[in-house]
Amino acid sequence: MEDRIVLLVEDDPADVRLVQRAFAKVGLQAPLVRLGNGDDVVAYLKGDPPYENRAAYPLPTVILLDIKLPRRSGLEVLEWVRARKNPVRRIPIVMFTSSRHSTDINGAYDAGANSYLAKPETTAQLVAMAEAFKTYWIHLNEQPTLQQAA
Repeated sequence: MEDRIVLLVEDDPADVRLVQRAFAKVGLQAPLVRLGNGDDVVAYLKGDPPYENRAAYPLPTVILLDIKLPRRSGLEVLEWVRARKNPVRRIPIVMFTSSRHSTDINGAYDAGANSYLAKPETTAQLVAMAEAFKTYWIHLNEQPTLQQAA
C-alpha cells in the first residue's frame, strides 16, 4: 500500500539493517523512513527544515520508536506527539526496543504508546514479528486522518 509510510526511529545502524532485511523478506511494500534521534523525529513531524516538503517527507502511517535514543528519548518523543493539538497526535506509535523492563513497558503505555514490542533475539523471530507488523499495522489497522481540515 503506497500510501502507508513506516517511520523507523533507531540509532543503531545494525538494528536498522536487520529491520530493513526482515521487512524486505516479508514483502513489506510501505516505504521505510529512518531517523536516528528524537530531535529529528520532532522536526520531521512538525515539518521543520529540512522536512518541510510533505511530498518528500510525508507523515507516517505508523512510527516504530526505540526508547533509548540520542538527544530526546523515545518516551519524550511519544509524550511530545501525544501532547499535540493537531492530528499528528493520532499517529500510531509502536515502541520497538530491547528493554523488557516493566518500568519501560508501563511508562510507554502511560505516555500513549499503541503497542510495545521487545526486539527479538533471533532473525527468525524478527521476520515473524515483521510479518505480524505488516499484517496488522499496514493491512488491517484503519489509518486515522492526519491532514488538517481546510
